Amino acid sequence: MKIHREGFATISLVFLVLALINGAVFYWFGNAPALCWTVSIISLAFFLFIVSFFRIPARQYTVGDSLVISPCDGKVVVIEEVYEPEYFKDKRLQVSIFMSPANVHVNRNPISGTVKLSQYHAGKYLVAWHPKSSTENERHSIVIGNGKADILVRQIAGALARRIVNYLKPGMQVTQNEEMGFIKFGSRVDLYLPIGTAVAVQLEQVVQGGISVIAKI
Repeated sequence: MKIHREGFATISLVFLVLALINGAVFYWFGNAPALCWTVSIISLAFFLFIVSFFRIPARQYTVGDSLVISPCDGKVVVIEEVYEPEYFKDKRLQVSIFMSPANVHVNRNPISGTVKLSQYHAGKYLVAWHPKSSTENERHSIVIGNGKADILVRQIAGALARRIVNYLKPGMQVTQNEEMGFIKFGSRVDLYLPIGTAVAVQLEQVVQGGISVIAKI
């Protein structure tokens, strides 16, 4: 397992703050060892929890030209036909994956192809399962196309997640399962697929980024 580069600054800051807190507690309350060790144990648990946000576990990724691979870890919370107004401006099949704070937060390309859109939108921070979070929250939309299909992937911030990172630019050639970006502290990712796409997951199913097959095209 490795630590993602997006976490280095956050982890360092948390370590510094916790070190200062623990130093102050031991200095002022050194005659109360139970309190000091309680603060130390809580600090260690919190630090390890923060580190876990930025983990990159070793995995054997699933590949296939006709497969749409999950762009993130999480739970499937939406499978429905919707009108997609930003890029396609027609009906699409939406598959949404909710990422909890305990999930791996790296986002990966669901297919290989050419980046046709990379657009950031500032917005609100509604809870990720709110019906309007896809259109009103802070988000970043990516469209990747190849000879089989064009797919829109939308990273969405939530009430806790306050920073979306995306590495793709229009015109780039990308490979399935390579890093697309990162959502700090969770939230959700929406996929917009062509109508009629054979979906391979069910509601409430837990999926893994780079491994689980979302659909076949």
